[in-house]
Amino acid sequence: MRCLAGVALIVFLIVGNGLQVLARERPNVIVIYSDDQGSFDLNCYGSDDLETPNLDGLAGRGVRFTQMYSPSAICSASRAGLMTGRFPARAGVPGNVSSMQGVAGMPTTEVTLAELLKSSGYATAHIGKWHLGYTPETMPNAQGFDYSFGHMGGCIDNYSHFFYWAGPNRHDLWRNGTEIFQDGEFFLDSMVDEASQFIKSKREDPFFMYWAINAPHYPMQGTSKWRERYKDLPSPRRQYAEFVSTVDEKVGEILRVLDDLAIREDTLVIFQSDHGHSTEERAFGGGGNSGPYRGAKGCLFEGGIRVPSIASLPGVLPTGEVRDQLATGCDWYPTIANLCKVESPAHHLDGRDLVNVLQNANADSPHDHFFWLLGRGNGAQWAVRKGDWKLLGNPTDRSDGKVRVKLPSRYLVNLAADLSEEKNVADQHPEVVEELEAIVNSHRKSIGP
Repeated sequence: MRCLAGVALIVFLIVGNGLQVLARERPNVIVIYSDDQGSFDLNCYGSDDLETPNLDGLAGRGVRFTQMYSPSAICSASRAGLMTGRFPARAGVPGNVSSMQGVAGMPTTEVTLAELLKSSGYATAHIGKWHLGYTPETMPNAQGFDYSFGHMGGCIDNYSHFFYWAGPNRHDLWRNGTEIFQDGEFFLDSMVDEASQFIKSKREDPFFMYWAINAPHYPMQGTSKWRERYKDLPSPRRQYAEFVSTVDEKVGEILRVLDDLAIREDTLVIFQSDHGHSTEERAFGGGGNSGPYRGAKGCLFEGGIRVPSIASLPGVLPTGEVRDQLATGCDWYPTIANLCKVESPAHHLDGRDLVNVLQNANADSPHDHFFWLLGRGNGAQWAVRKGDWKLLGNPTDRSDGKVRVKLPSRYLVNLAADLSEEKNVADQHPEVVEELEAIVNSHRKSIGP
């Protein structure tokens, strides 16, 4: 009997430990995608006039990237790159998708990250902004998400939940494909409630939650706490700061849910902005901080595509470390697949697995180069970076929302020598222009019309 009891105890310990190992091998995944957040708009990225303790704390428990690039400089395209691991144009979304109900978006033939993880037993949820299609076939529940709560268009007022752009006024708040009404309820609080409920209901199973926070995108509606805190900042930094700190506070509320449930160490948390800050009129002409970088949302200069990015999985990934390797938002698809022990789809991915980079500061970037295409037709903006060289085609500078600087159709910079992209050296290095244009032409040919 004593022997049998010992065997039972050993079996119990093995099974118990096996469950713990399994949890680490197949972590929960939360991807937090903020909206229009500037390159330097966290304390841990150099901002000295904002309060972002929760995201700074996430960086302290994870890995922070200094050369993370968004898949695009515009909302829908960036999200398509994240969700598919492919150049947005290859995924059928070279620019923004319509915010009008009844208009399709990203092609249903694309295999989303949610579909990939769901096929391997993950519970999946979309919380927040979608902006990848507004038909039943292209809304979240048909794109791999078991649960969906949020708005389908590009932006909403956070209290009325009406589309915030142009008339006619259109309400835009949905749960699992059914329109719901929460007039007067602050949308960021509603997202936290919905996300918390999903996490609590799925805490025994591996889950994937895509939390697409619609902030600090306009309308900038920070809470009264932060409006008081930043009342002495000049506009538009004041309005922007209010909303950035509101985002940080809400992220902290979800991180505390993970801690309270004792699943923080079993959960991969990725935070990233979809692209640079907005200088549009609706954003008071700016407010975000791109640091030394030229550009903003809507252009392929560094300020439009170099974004804050943090990954944290305590016990598996290093903590408090920084990575300077070139990486992109498309890379999270194969990286998550690797960490979750899920086989990536057989079709072409433009993203590359970052696990080696995350685990080793001395690992090489998985990219020899990267390519961006924003818009359609001959006048579309494009860029390619290889090493320190970066070539922009048909560039637009949106550093100042009121100014459209006329620039040469080919703009070459060496980022090691000119991080602010102030000097076009295309004429001095025609051989580099030729080499990079060949890469661009190859990608455009592979993508098709």
